[in-house]
Amino acid sequence: MADDSKTNLIVNYLPQSMSQEELRSLFGSLGDIESCKLVRDKVTGQSLGYGFVNYVEAGDADKAISTLNGLKLQTKTIKVSYARPSSASIRDANLYVSGLPKAMGQKEMEQLFSQYGRIITSRILVDQVTGVSRGVGFIRFDKRVEAEEAVRGLHGQKPLGAAEPITVKFANSPGQKSGGALLSLCPSARRYGALHHPPQRFRLDNLLNVAYGVKRFSPLAIEAVPGLAGVGLGAPGAGWCIFVYNLAPEADESVLWQLFGPFGAVTNVKVIRDFTTNKCKGFGFVTMTNYEEAAMAIASLNGYRLGDRVLQVSFKTSKQHKA
Repeated sequence: MADDSKTNLIVNYLPQSMSQEELRSLFGSLGDIESCKLVRDKVTGQSLGYGFVNYVEAGDADKAISTLNGLKLQTKTIKVSYARPSSASIRDANLYVSGLPKAMGQKEMEQLFSQYGRIITSRILVDQVTGVSRGVGFIRFDKRVEAEEAVRGLHGQKPLGAAEPITVKFANSPGQKSGGALLSLCPSARRYGALHHPPQRFRLDNLLNVAYGVKRFSPLAIEAVPGLAGVGLGAPGAGWCIFVYNLAPEADESVLWQLFGPFGAVTNVKVIRDFTTNKCKGFGFVTMTNYEEAAMAIASLNGYRLGDRVLQVSFKTSKQHKA
């Protein structure tokens, strides 16, 4: 088989409404395409927001990256990069970094980490209102071995301008371990309060605590919402369900698409409406495919001011203990 590592591209953050034909048409304008695939949900048939384009010529693939990466389509900014073969050497190469100096931007963070290998993506979480860094970021390397080197070289070190040592560790999705089970709090943790989780099991709480200094919105509060207590999480592996509270009565699904779409692949959104008035009852749900993107959306949007309301955003939880 021919080596397609220089001709095969992955395209992320596609608008939900974009069809495979439109994807082919956009990329076909730059060269002959051997194959094009928009990835869809197997059950609903909805676009998952990403696809693959394989060119005949490597030069055209290179041209597509330089021309189309960062292109704005509707409310999205698409990301175009080489699709890497799925092998053990590149799996789990995503790092979570905390304790970064507030003055450090994405470019400086990349400079710090690039000595260990090729960086595929990076992101620093910022406060939605002030735009100031929360001191938390993600770095995805090309290969697992490069990420391991970065952890060895930078974990516990003090970069220039840092008052404290930084934490660098793997940001592996808990979905790889036990599907949806980790989404909900275990009964003992719920009984004794949401802040006493063993840190290694509930990474998201650490992420939110680092991001906000305090936990703004305890998932325990969900149980107090009428009609939500005991709601199941759905099938493990179906995606990560996010609970959004304090929406305005006039809010509709398009508001949720626009809020969460920029963070990654959104498979489903639902606004809960009053049966008689058809107005939003103040809350809704968003399902995202990727755990890290969902965690980033929560960290960025919890406490976000939408109009005159402050949103409360968390992973959806369900009652585990029997009555």
